[in-house]
Amino acid sequence: MPVPVTLDKGLDKAYENSSLADLLNAPVDALAGVTPADGEHLKAAFNIKTVGDLGRNKYVCLAVALADLGGFEG
Repeated sequence: MPVPVTLDKGLDKAYENSSLADLLNAPVDALAGVTPADGEHLKAAFNIKTVGDLGRNKYVCLAVALADLGGFEG
């Protein structure tokens, strides 16, 4: 069963109707609030060039996991 997902609020206007494959290959400034300069900093610091690179980056993944686990601390 297909599950509809709307990501428009999290994307730059130019990428709102892109396929998932296109989004993963898009530059990180395809994400709303991320500037081209931010993208250049991510590229220089972590060799992150695309949205997919950002999502698979080991430091980003670790930070997300820690933040998620922090929600379970009493």
